[in-house]
Amino acid sequence: MRDVLEDLMAQWEAGRTAGLATVVGAFKSAPRLPGAAMLVAADGAVSGSVSGGCVEGAVYEAANETLAGGPVRLQRYGFTDDDAFAVGLTCGGIIDVFVEPVSHATFPELGDVAADIRAGRPVAVATVVDHPDPTWPGRHLVIRPDRAAGTLGSERADHAVIDDGRGLLAAGRNAMLTYGPDGQRLDEGMRVFVSSFAPAPRMIVFGAIDFAAALARQGAFLGYRVTVCDARPVFATRARFPDADEVVVRWPHDYLAGEVDAGRIDRRTVIAVLTHDPKFDVPVLEVALRLREIAFIGAMGSRLTHDDRLERLRERGLTAAELARLSSPIGLDLGARTPEETAVSIAAEIIARRWGGTGETLSARAGRIHNDDALD
Repeated sequence: MRDVLEDLMAQWEAGRTAGLATVVGAFKSAPRLPGAAMLVAADGAVSGSVSGGCVEGAVYEAANETLAGGPVRLQRYGFTDDDAFAVGLTCGGIIDVFVEPVSHATFPELGDVAADIRAGRPVAVATVVDHPDPTWPGRHLVIRPDRAAGTLGSERADHAVIDDGRGLLAAGRNAMLTYGPDGQRLDEGMRVFVSSFAPAPRMIVFGAIDFAAALARQGAFLGYRVTVCDARPVFATRARFPDADEVVVRWPHDYLAGEVDAGRIDRRTVIAVLTHDPKFDVPVLEVALRLREIAFIGAMGSRLTHDDRLERLRERGLTAAELARLSSPIGLDLGARTPEETAVSIAAEIIARRWGGTGETLSARAGRIHNDDALD
């Protein structure tokens, strides 16, 4: 919903009803992940996408039928060998799409949800997409870390989904959850899709150099909230890093330790140490490598620099297991030379770590393109 939020809110605030189609399941080589959305406005205008084009026409018709008073629907789209020209995904993937009307009547809490998303406050929306009782699909429960609003249909179901939804919200994940018709565990009959709108994950770049400026651009493009930190005020300036969300003049290890103490580092955080100067990178890596939950820690430098850095970290008492978490030299082997090319190689490694990619060329591999395990 995030990618169509502004258009959706324009319809909602004007008192209109819009058709919202959301990917709630993705399998095999599906082109879009769960949470991708397409919006059909009251005047027929379309924004967003659920498949990159493969089934957009069919989803558009389904949304229009819902807008005309038809029921909400959970529809599966996939490639069929029997009829290659049928509506489906020619890429071989399968997606489940939930289509619902959205208005003040069907989703009165949407205004508060949009305000949370815009302000960067964590919020999740749980939607019943399948249930034996036809009055349940389309009901919403808004989940926040400290409270909830709305109902799915029963107190028992609400409590079960709130507990699980908060776990997904903390991890910043979307997922389909299955329960019994009244929220019973280890049963089936009700399916609930949880969309998590956690604040953007963080990318912290240490070292105010030209490579950092290029990486800040890549990080912003990928949806990270980017911080550039360096102890040297002459280099750490807003003018040199216009794509960063913040530029901090502070000793790297002191800044990172403060962010850890404030609870602003989590399992989605990416750290890139680009200083390749021992007096900066060793202390900050000591702090970073001792963190229990973090997405990625990488450091720039030659192999000679890397070996020297490891020795200095061992002298500070870091264990072999802690040192093994360091990706250095940082980036995938793309033959990169310029700061911009190097930033692409670093971003590529971060993406590969996130989704379980190998870094190989797809043409050299057999089997599925996407890692299904990453969608669970």
